[in-house]
Amino acid sequence: MNRVVVVGAGLAGIRSVEALRGRGFEGHITLVGQERHRPYDRPPLSKAVLMGQTDTTTVDSDLEALRVDFRPGVAAKGLREGVVETTEGELPFDRLIIATGADPITLPGDGPQQTLRTIDDAHLLRVTFVPGARVVIIGAGWIGAEVATAARKAGCDVTVVEAGPAPLSHVLGSEIGARTLPWYEHIDLRLRTMVREVDEGGVLLADGEFLDADVVVTGIGVRPAVEWLADADIDLHNGVVTDEYLRASMPGVVAVGDCASWWSRRYGRHLRVEHWDTALSAPEVAAATVLGEEQAYDPVPYFWSEQFGHMVQFAGDQQGARLVYRGEQEPKWTACWLTDDDRLSAVLTVDRPRDLVQGRRVIESGQHVDVALLVDPQVSLRDCVV
Repeated sequence: MNRVVVVGAGLAGIRSVEALRGRGFEGHITLVGQERHRPYDRPPLSKAVLMGQTDTTTVDSDLEALRVDFRPGVAAKGLREGVVETTEGELPFDRLIIATGADPITLPGDGPQQTLRTIDDAHLLRVTFVPGARVVIIGAGWIGAEVATAARKAGCDVTVVEAGPAPLSHVLGSEIGARTLPWYEHIDLRLRTMVREVDEGGVLLADGEFLDADVVVTGIGVRPAVEWLADADIDLHNGVVTDEYLRASMPGVVAVGDCASWWSRRYGRHLRVEHWDTALSAPEVAAATVLGEEQAYDPVPYFWSEQFGHMVQFAGDQQGARLVYRGEQEPKWTACWLTDDDRLSAVLTVDRPRDLVQGRRVIESGQHVDVALLVDPQVSLRDCVV
């Protein structure tokens, strides 16, 4: 094996290159990126970049030292065994790492709507967030809340349109989402509201009301960027389907990051996690698999969000688990999800980082917890293990 092609030059892509070199691979590596930028981090786009605290989030990687053939502005168009078809011709490979990430979902209509996925998106939005600008944000999920935070801080007149009964309800449930309602004090939050289309000058709601807007931001989720694989002989279902070693169904191919639907031994099903921690850690396993080593990928998923002056952190998987709280609702609080046999399945913290760190370790251990101790916020989570 002498030629590895990495398609996707985001964090997962460049970390895959670093992992290959770190494990001693001396062959030729080609890194293909659709954007014309050097690899960069995406989480700061909706935080520091949008707030004007920084202009760039370029990953600190020495491409020359990595001896990587970096090809920016090149898009993958198709795949067959041993060959990636790109906008600049064919790239033969012995092994392929797919790290194409995800693309934002947009809404019908002829009016301009912004999404926030790239550094260019963040720069464009930042200059439109001026005092008095009418900003309509569609979706009160993670991205919607962070964009609303930046727009409000910039002095914009902000409206957030959410189809669900509460912010974050589609990812955490309406009960948890309702706890964030006070954060929207100076925002026109429209819950249980559907959008028909985005038109010139604003947003047409399903009930016929028209919301005037200078800027419309759509934050209703993303899809794995796998359209270029539609005609390939590879298993696709909510992304590139892989085993626990990140191997895809096509020989010699692995997938990593937002586009990968990987088998989790821990949870007994395929997971696709669209967060920075996955893009950072999974490439080590991808590189190991490429080099013929056996190393399973089975983390406790983790992500965080900064919104309205709060640090929100989540670890685990809450599917099928029951919800309990550590103490009463207060400015700083923690929610826990428990399995039927009282194992910690997931933890959500608001401005309580110690609970997150300890909770994640308890989840990883798989140990039982004493629920009576768990609900007492004065007891550390690590002391709840029995």
